[in-house]
Amino acid sequence: MAIENLFWVGYVGAAAGILFAILQIRKVFTFSEGNETMVKIAQAIRTGANAFMKRMYTTVGIFLGVMFVILLLLAYVPLFMGHERGLLNPFIPFAFLTGGFFTALCGYIGMKVSTNTNARTAWAASESLNKALRIAFSSGSVMGFMVNGLAILELTTWYLVLRYVFRVDDQTIATTIVTFGMGVAVVAVFARVGGGIFTKAADVGADLVGKVEAGIPEDDPRNPAVIADNVGDNVGDVAGMGADLHESNSNALVATISISFAAGYGVAGFMLPILLSVVGVLASIIGTFFVRTKEQADQKMLLNSLRKGVYIAGIIAAIATLPIIMFVANNAPAGSMMAENAWGLYGAILVGIAAGFVVSYLTEYYTSDASQPTVDLAHSSNSGTAPLMIGGLGLGFRSAAGPLLTVGAGAIISFVISGGFRYYATGAELHFNTGLYGIGLAAVAMLATNAIILATDAFGPVADNAGGIAQMAHLPEEVRERTDALDALGNTTAATGKGFAIASNAFTGLALLVSYVNIAQMEIGVLNLSIVNPPVLVGFFAGTAVVFLFAALCMSAVQKAAQSIVTEVRRQFREIKGLLEGKPGVEADYGTCVDICTRGALKEMIAPALLVILGPIVTGVLLGAAGVVGYLGAIIVVGFSMAAFMLNSGGAWDNAKKYIEKGNLNGKGSDNHKAAVIGDTVGDPLKDTAGPSYNCVITVSCTVAIVFIGVTAALSLF
Repeated sequence: MAIENLFWVGYVGAAAGILFAILQIRKVFTFSEGNETMVKIAQAIRTGANAFMKRMYTTVGIFLGVMFVILLLLAYVPLFMGHERGLLNPFIPFAFLTGGFFTALCGYIGMKVSTNTNARTAWAASESLNKALRIAFSSGSVMGFMVNGLAILELTTWYLVLRYVFRVDDQTIATTIVTFGMGVAVVAVFARVGGGIFTKAADVGADLVGKVEAGIPEDDPRNPAVIADNVGDNVGDVAGMGADLHESNSNALVATISISFAAGYGVAGFMLPILLSVVGVLASIIGTFFVRTKEQADQKMLLNSLRKGVYIAGIIAAIATLPIIMFVANNAPAGSMMAENAWGLYGAILVGIAAGFVVSYLTEYYTSDASQPTVDLAHSSNSGTAPLMIGGLGLGFRSAAGPLLTVGAGAIISFVISGGFRYYATGAELHFNTGLYGIGLAAVAMLATNAIILATDAFGPVADNAGGIAQMAHLPEEVRERTDALDALGNTTAATGKGFAIASNAFTGLALLVSYVNIAQMEIGVLNLSIVNPPVLVGFFAGTAVVFLFAALCMSAVQKAAQSIVTEVRRQFREIKGLLEGKPGVEADYGTCVDICTRGALKEMIAPALLVILGPIVTGVLLGAAGVVGYLGAIIVVGFSMAAFMLNSGGAWDNAKKYIEKGNLNGKGSDNHKAAVIGDTVGDPLKDTAGPSYNCVITVSCTVAIVFIGVTAALSLF
């Protein structure tokens, strides 16, 4: 059977993922939202989330429209001026637009489902822990399977249209698909940064005035920022994360497909990562049926419940991948070398899966309140806030080493065993690219079961919202205990999911970086990529500067917006008589806090997003293609390092607080607890705003650089 005739398998996998997501939606919506008070609170959260998403996507839509026009001009104006070709190929503007649209769609679907599930989870928690887990997990799985299904659908369709309708060459296909990835990444960076600013501004503001100053419980209805906090969980940790993970999955496929043509694998090289993703979707569906727990389960048992589903999906995918690789390799075009590299490619896939599990384990070890590092961090609060803060920073720095070394080892092993080793013996560029194709496959394999990994991540915000609704609706204490257990579990799995994403993006970034070098050498000629070449060295410094500037802009944005919330909450406590005392009939003005967070997030998200988008273009004009290589190298390595540090420090501070709130170290309201709340407040923008946004920083930088290589070639000072 000819490989090109297997394109329908991509549509089967996409349909399986999307249909399973739809079935999960129908399943979740059959459960009750609870009593009248719970329905009212859930509706307020939905209203706030819908308002923010509408305003954010209006802003993003305007940006997409402007970018579309710019890309059209770059692609078509030179043709009208008599040039042989434009600075971009004619399909690029449309690929960019579709990538952006589907990313926004993923975030929107995830948000709509989560805001309709939080009250249902709280009501289910009044019956049993397992039922609440199943409903929240089903909600998370909607986004997981939608993300993977749509990625397969989009890329398969683009390939078929370009190959069989317009009959373009491999290089045009590669560049167009990378542009699709740029559209995906650009919208993801807006969604991740904007949602992250909103959620952490509300969370930090609510905690500082409510828990620290006023001494009232978390999610207390007297707190004017409580609804904004719950809205933020959905727009940041669900919608933003959905866009982010769609970007990670799509660009892993994009990078591998782009490299496949340079490696000489042709259509076989395109089909293999698509088939791996299809297998991952099917394996993830099976894995979801193994996620369940017993009543009175502790954190370790809950983690094992989720691990079981993820591990089973990973094992199934690893086993099922072997015959697929052998089939594709044996039917690859003659002379492609895929058949002789088949076992090496399979090895690269196993390396990717193993690296994902190692990074997952390391992240869990450093952030779970069932592990020693976080328990030790909680105990440091015995000496006050300062030791807890210092300990959290030390934990974050220490925790970054393992993921960095894991990704580095995984990359070199994947490169060597998948055909790259021959490069050192022959010097042939083709062998070099076959090794890089292995690195791309490792990234695809790491995210192949992304659907269930994302499901274990996305259920956390739903559980967090459920706990808030349980508190505000005055449900029995045992309900809040169950939702708190799921919330703490969600903090750990969220850190794990983000670790998966950033690790896979490091692999993806390496593949995209080499794609840039290949395309640049075709456009410009041989590049001097010696580290002592001044443009390369200065480019590395420039990329490092952007990584730190991006973090500064994100953190400052949260600080400014949180200060506004603090001022507003204090005003309401002061001016609304009887609010803080909880007098009957006295309600906070929740809408004002939601509006402040919305305006602050939309205003502050522009600068960091533009910094990331314009950085590669400006570097290309000032330093040339060689300078861009140094720039991208710094973005990948330093960005990955910063992300790992931020995610793990923030996650550990959060779960140290949860550890104390369970009754350890004098429990809620104690000096230990107040110190932990401050730690969590500092860690929130690290783990939920700046840290996870580096996923998008890496891929936006790489894809923008590739798409605008024509501009670099035409305008560069070097």
